Amino acid sequence: MRRASTIALAVALTALSGIQPCAAADTDPSADTHCSSSWVSAVARAVLPWLHSCEAGGKDSIGAGSTDGARDPYFGESLYNAYQGHWFEALQRLDAELGQHYRVDDQTQDSLYPLIGQAEFSVGDFELNYRMHHRAGRAITAVLEADVPDAVRNEAAFRLARIHFQKGQPQDAMHALERIHGEVPENIADEIEFLRANTFLAMGQPAEAAVVLKQLLGAEGLEGFAGYNYGIALLQDGKTEAGQQQLAKAGAAGRKDSKAVVAIRDKANMVLGRLMLEAKDYANAQRYFDRVSLEGPYSNQALLSAGWADAMAGNYQRALVPWKLLASRESTDSAVQEAKLALPHAYGKLNLHGRAAVLYDEALKSFGEELEMLEFSTQSVRDGYFLKALAREEIQQDKLWVVKLRDLEEAPETFYLTKLMASHDFQTALQNYLDLEDLRRKLESWQTGFDAYDDVIRQRHDYYEPLLPGVDAQFRELDAQYKLRSEQRDILARRLDDQLTKPRPELLAKADERIALDRINATAAAIKRLPEAERDAHMARIERLRGALTWTLRTQYPDRLGEAHAHLEELDVELGTLQQRYRSFVRARQASVHSYMGYDDGIRDLRNRVRDSLERVGQLQKQQGALIEAVAIEELTARAERLKGYQTQARYAVADSYDRASQAQGGAPAASTTPDATATPDATATPGAPAGEGK
Repeated sequence: MRRASTIALAVALTALSGIQPCAAADTDPSADTHCSSSWVSAVARAVLPWLHSCEAGGKDSIGAGSTDGARDPYFGESLYNAYQGHWFEALQRLDAELGQHYRVDDQTQDSLYPLIGQAEFSVGDFELNYRMHHRAGRAITAVLEADVPDAVRNEAAFRLARIHFQKGQPQDAMHALERIHGEVPENIADEIEFLRANTFLAMGQPAEAAVVLKQLLGAEGLEGFAGYNYGIALLQDGKTEAGQQQLAKAGAAGRKDSKAVVAIRDKANMVLGRLMLEAKDYANAQRYFDRVSLEGPYSNQALLSAGWADAMAGNYQRALVPWKLLASRESTDSAVQEAKLALPHAYGKLNLHGRAAVLYDEALKSFGEELEMLEFSTQSVRDGYFLKALAREEIQQDKLWVVKLRDLEEAPETFYLTKLMASHDFQTALQNYLDLEDLRRKLESWQTGFDAYDDVIRQRHDYYEPLLPGVDAQFRELDAQYKLRSEQRDILARRLDDQLTKPRPELLAKADERIALDRINATAAAIKRLPEAERDAHMARIERLRGALTWTLRTQYPDRLGEAHAHLEELDVELGTLQQRYRSFVRARQASVHSYMGYDDGIRDLRNRVRDSLERVGQLQKQQGALIEAVAIEELTARAERLKGYQTQARYAVADSYDRASQAQGGAPAASTTPDATATPDATATPGAPAGEGK
């Protein structure tokens, strides 16, 4: 469900299976700007401003204010994957980043916060490119209901409308288009109107579609497509003459037409030619068929139809020219096979029965060889080689990989199924199968990755377990030291706080002052034991000493108290450093344990989920592969049945031609005893009312 349809121009327009408005991958893949499904160009327009805002700033985020200078490496990685078309990887990275962002306690501190609006819009955009239309539709609807600029809302509405249109829901697509108002991005303005016109056609309102398409004539990027669809809309509206005139203009050759424009021009001429055949206007039918390019995807059908236009007008000699050219081309094409019957049929009408018999013989031989190859191809599909060829990565790297498949000798069936593989329905089924194959490979890679995780966890366990006992011993020592210093600090802080209410200067005495004070107290105690006559004189001296010391303590108390608080602050700094080391140690200790513990349940759960997903993907892939193989076998069988019918006609015709040639040599008129060998060709079958063809 991931890759954009890259169908070669030479294949995508091979069959004219009905005249429908151009709404799918119906033209040259290199001209994806001409297709309403140009997802890659759309996402480039969507994410380019966001990437610039991530790298350089200057853009307004959706609902998140300015993003000047905002960067988020994981969002950038998601955009990087998106630019390469790796939508699964882009979604995987962005979903993980958004999930982590939503779990952050303070989301404003996350690097994704300034870009959250853009990231949420990108989810819907990536899901849209990965063809997850249900989820993408919900995401884009959320943007429509959010407070976002008109330009952003209108682009979201356009993408939602495109989703509904491609899912065959034109009413819902029109409702989404009706929500577009205000400022419209200039680069999608014409695409919006073109989608509106196609939606009108799908709703059976060709008149309204014609009004819109008329305004888009000459619009850049819609050259050829708008004019063609305008002609189809006029035809559907019953304005046959005006519609044919418009298709004639759309089919006119230009000097600088791109491959896509040439393809749609050829298609317009094919439609006009078939309409002229229906009206039995063989001259004009021939004129329009002659305008189809000889190397384009419609060249074979044009040559076949041109021959039948001459044949129906009775000009078999002229019909030989396109049929001869067509019969010399690749014989696997149904138009070429029909030409190999039509060519001898024309010779028979010209009474050249010998030449007709020889050509019928050659046709029989060619049909027989093709039937053998078809039988071998059918068996190859049943043996699974077809799916293996489709899933080859090196093939899909080429934009023309559908054509490259024709060169694979081990998958001959691809030579006959190119037209089928170019169809929109087959491409959708094939993309589902290829996406399932891609998912299977990723799941298998993840499954083997669990063994690597187990090995990493085991190595971490073996490394840390012997170290932890010693680490724990050091931790206990550090813990005791930290607690002791913390308690000592608290005691000092309380004492200093007490000094503010109950000053005690002696507590701030220096060491020598404390020694002197202790000696004074000891001397005073000794003096008290002296006789009273000697005591007074000595006590007076002691008190003078005590007074001098007390004077010093009291006068210097404020300064010393300030110094004590300053020292306490210095101690707090040291304790803060110690606390940081303590916490760092705790975190490192916890991280070492958490690096190998607690993963068993999570890994076991993921193993089970991956295993269950593998089983489910395997079942779905088998079902999808069986569906693709059934469609391929049905196509090959239909080809074989058609060839058998041609073979039967050729057998009758060769006998009739030999009989007529013999009668002609004998001079007697030959009476046909066999039915006409060549039936009315499919290419000239009366077409139904044109329903439009377009981008």
